[in-house]
Amino acid sequence: MILKKLRYIFLFFILSIFLQNCFLNKYIYTDKELKEHYNNKTLSPEYKIQTFLGKKIHYVVINKNDTLPLLVFIHGAPGAWYGYLNLMDDSLLQTKFKLISIDRLGYGKSTYGKAELSTQLQALSIKQIIDAENQHHKKVILVGRSYGAPIAAWLAINYPQQIKELVMVSPVIDPEKEKFYWFSNIGRWKAVQVFLPKMLNVATKEKFAHQKEMKAMLPKWKKLYVSTTVITGQNDKIADTLNFTFAKRNLINCPTNFILLKNTGHLVTYEQPELIKKLFLGL
Repeated sequence: MILKKLRYIFLFFILSIFLQNCFLNKYIYTDKELKEHYNNKTLSPEYKIQTFLGKKIHYVVINKNDTLPLLVFIHGAPGAWYGYLNLMDDSLLQTKFKLISIDRLGYGKSTYGKAELSTQLQALSIKQIIDAENQHHKKVILVGRSYGAPIAAWLAINYPQQIKELVMVSPVIDPEKEKFYWFSNIGRWKAVQVFLPKMLNVATKEKFAHQKEMKAMLPKWKKLYVSTTVITGQNDKIADTLNFTFAKRNLINCPTNFILLKNTGHLVTYEQPELIKKLFLGL
């Protein structure tokens, strides 16, 4: 038993080194890299911070034209505002919307490393941003990916008068289909967490709280009246594709558009950006 445990620790140690390199080199942008990225762009982001219940929440605005409707992006776990960088940079979207992408609480520059496990509090922190930025009170298009999808849905359910369309991309919303891996529990060990990026540790804490949060949301889906689009890739290996079936079964009181994409995985917004863009423009 002890040898088996030590073997798991060794395997996870090797995995943690790999994940460190993978995330630092591929998925985490430094301020310097972001500055270089926007050096030759027509529009540069405005970085903003608000305080929500004593916690800092950071977000980015591109196109400060307050007469345009808001298109708000909510990332999954782990993630950061720049997970939607390709869409935030799109010149056509920039002419049609005031674009906002948010570091969810616990990620990026939003009280980094301190997990906020409540779907409701995550949603309310984003509502505070929407209220501050939506000067002309136009209805908002709300986009949530993966773990961000139920957060966006919570807002649409509770504040339908403010939301024009809910878009859930690769949603993780079925409490019975939460995916756990052989290393999931090992990722909760303090001795292992010290080797991992804080964003992964936050994501692990969210993962083990997510099923309970989604069970609490079960009776709320019938109260979703806002027009909703659900997009899932058939080859999604991260979120169980039965979440798509769950959405079809439970979204019964709102206009719906269900899109199941062939040859597409979890990162739909990167793999199918033109389709996503056309969807927003059509809305």
